[in-house]
Amino acid sequence: MRAIKAFPLLTAEEEHDYATRLKNNNDLEAAQMLIVSHLRLVVSIARGYTGYGLPQADLIQEGNIGLMKAVKRFDPDRGVRLVSFAMHWIKAEMNEFIVRNWRLVKTATTKAQRKLFFNLRSMKKGLGSLQPDEVNHIAKELNVKPEEVLEMEYRLNGHEISLDAQIDDDGDESFSPIAYLEDESPEPSEHLEIKQTETAQSVGLSKALESLDERSRRVLEARWLTESTTLTLHDLAAEFGVSAERIRQIEQKAMQKIKGMLLAT
Repeated sequence: MRAIKAFPLLTAEEEHDYATRLKNNNDLEAAQMLIVSHLRLVVSIARGYTGYGLPQADLIQEGNIGLMKAVKRFDPDRGVRLVSFAMHWIKAEMNEFIVRNWRLVKTATTKAQRKLFFNLRSMKKGLGSLQPDEVNHIAKELNVKPEEVLEMEYRLNGHEISLDAQIDDDGDESFSPIAYLEDESPEPSEHLEIKQTETAQSVGLSKALESLDERSRRVLEARWLTESTTLTLHDLAAEFGVSAERIRQIEQKAMQKIKGMLLAT
């Protein structure tokens, strides 16, 4: 702030001379003089945005960008002082910065919402909720719908909730909202891995079944791999003319052989 006050204000003649040099000769030294002599204007405007909880230094930085844009576009032959011309550009940059950074969730995205965002607080009569007649009055003045006024008031009065767990005084981590939002379904890479595993197992199983003799393969397919009614040990015993115990032994031996082949792949 002390550095800004060290730069002198320009007279109308000096301002016109510097602006003409910049316009006609692209004199960057003249542009610098126009900028530094109006830095206190940026600070003055930034003080009007203290109610949004953003750092003054950041607001001033954005305002300086607006000032530089104004200096670049300033025409000294229009008979208007730079201070009047630059105010629009400085406020525009600050407004954009506030809208982008004031909340994590975008508060104002349309032109009407921006108008509400920067005027609703000053137009409210008190700190309480808006009354119906007050809502209608603000909506009429700003040429927006009453429901838009109510929605913006709700947004301005809302508070962000941290998604991360908070650490209390005892050092314990409390339960956080992020836990409710966690997606427990497999990620795309996990989906691919599962699919590849299933494919490999399917191919491996087919090769293992082909290695079995016809009777062993028939027993396993009838007992475990059929989509229709599964046959019992006694059903297969009657089919092959052996005891149910013999079918159980064939099944167990075939299962062990297939398991060994699948583990080896």
